Amino acid sequence: MDMLACHLNRAIDIPLYEQLYDFIKKEITEGHLAYGSKLPSKRKLSEFLKVSQNTVENAYGQLIAEGYIEGVPRKGYFVLAYEDLEYVQTETPSAHEKTVEHKDTAYYFHPSRIDTESFPFAQWRKYARDTIDQAHHSLLLLGDKQGELELRKQIANYLYHARGVKCSADQIIIGAGSDILLQQLILLFDKQTVYGVENPGYHVILHILESYQNTVQPLEVDADGVKIQSIEKANIDAVYVTPSHHFPYGSVLSVNRRIKLLNWAAEKENRYIIEDDYDSEFRYSGKSIPSLQSMDHREKVVYLGSFSKSLIPSLRISYMVLPMHLLKKYKDKELSYYHCSVSRIDQHILSQFMKEGEFEKHLNRMRKIYRRKLEKTLDVLKPYKQTVEVIGEHSGLHIVLNVKNGMQEQELVQNAWKAGIKIHPLSAYLLEKRADPLPKMILGFAGIAEKELEKALTLLLESWGIR
Repeated sequence: MDMLACHLNRAIDIPLYEQLYDFIKKEITEGHLAYGSKLPSKRKLSEFLKVSQNTVENAYGQLIAEGYIEGVPRKGYFVLAYEDLEYVQTETPSAHEKTVEHKDTAYYFHPSRIDTESFPFAQWRKYARDTIDQAHHSLLLLGDKQGELELRKQIANYLYHARGVKCSADQIIIGAGSDILLQQLILLFDKQTVYGVENPGYHVILHILESYQNTVQPLEVDADGVKIQSIEKANIDAVYVTPSHHFPYGSVLSVNRRIKLLNWAAEKENRYIIEDDYDSEFRYSGKSIPSLQSMDHREKVVYLGSFSKSLIPSLRISYMVLPMHLLKKYKDKELSYYHCSVSRIDQHILSQFMKEGEFEKHLNRMRKIYRRKLEKTLDVLKPYKQTVEVIGEHSGLHIVLNVKNGMQEQELVQNAWKAGIKIHPLSAYLLEKRADPLPKMILGFAGIAEKELEKALTLLLESWGIR
């Protein structure tokens, strides 16, 4: 791209760099700047807009910090794919992304990354080979609109034993990602439904809800999870929460608050709780946290789950468990005109993988691997606990770092990038921006090779002047 035609109003109080930041951000979110587009250099853009290079640098720096663009050493600044700015999705990288990540970026601490080297390729290949056979020619046709019955049976059985979720296979809807399922769920609710979403939290839900012109209220979160008072004070009908492992802080919704939340939902007919149980399989201390759905006796919880963390993100298989009265509404409203968005072949492979016990074996193996990675991460950070405070180290595939070295968020992101490391700030997941006295960074440790983890962490700390 040669230039950006941005009008900067010098007569208002909004800083020029903020106006430029807002303009570029809007161009990206509205699709006018496509993924991979190269932005003008700081020098060229400053000359064109008649502003200082610091103005452009500050705007670019904030866009990098929030994950809208990335800087590639000796190449320039590039637009990131807007639809990939979510913590659960990692798609196959394009040619440009491969160049950036594997040549210029040595390590990427993204919270959605998993350990791909430990995937059970041989076992998966066996079930794939058995499925791609003339005996299964019926799989070439469209199947059940809710997803393959056998897979839904396996999911129902797994959820009952692993998460305490009580449901039948008929209550399960399978879709290609939680975002697809959420859009179907929104159509089940009234158009006037007001939603509450954790802040910070899963920001893709905000974009989906706003695209349907729903009102969204950010909800405060602390060490015990979402604050029930913030829900009760607002005129909210449906609450989206991650009670077993809040994203990104890692906090667990306390039993007291769970009961209060369920009681709040039971007070009115049109109130619901959307429980996203995105990575409940990986807990490293104490017992597994039971699902909120397992405590629900009044059919107020819609349960969402995914194989993105437990297996592979690119499989794009997620599931939604509907209460019986919502399932009836789903069928009465003929939302089943949505054909299942997941390949029948992939569904069949996964159902066999689960039926033969391979999924459980894989989970047990990955818990051990991720536990070792977490312990290694904590060991490397331990000598610097006065400077780098760790938050949320009991479960999941990422932790939050509270950095106290005097640097601001933008400096931390840029210094890491100069050292060949990509890391995202917690502010990128805030639905409503707020001042924070100390910058917080999200460190996903799962996607870094175990033998490289200590080196990667040491390099990151050194880039922040922590030795």
